[in-house]
Amino acid sequence: MSDQMAHSIQTTNFADILERVLDKGIVIAGDIKISLADVELLNIKIRLLVASVDKAMEMGINWWQTDSYLSAEARQADLEKENKALKERLERLEVKISK
Repeated sequence: MSDQMAHSIQTTNFADILERVLDKGIVIAGDIKISLADVELLNIKIRLLVASVDKAMEMGINWWQTDSYLSAEARQADLEKENKALKERLERLEVKISK
């Protein structure tokens, strides 16, 4: 019975922590630099933000809305831009050919 009680308390604590992190947000940042003889060979900057969608949007972060892999609306907008560009190119080519 004590194992079930401990598991229940751990689950509640994890759920509380997760809820707080998603509500408030958490940022993890780090830099990795690899140098040889004082010559920087590689520099990696790592930034991780964990937050709920609502919190992210409140912070002005909404990149998923314009990513064509994640948003049907963004995909449609990309297709419309590409279609417009192709039509303009076709019109220019037709003008050149007709001269």
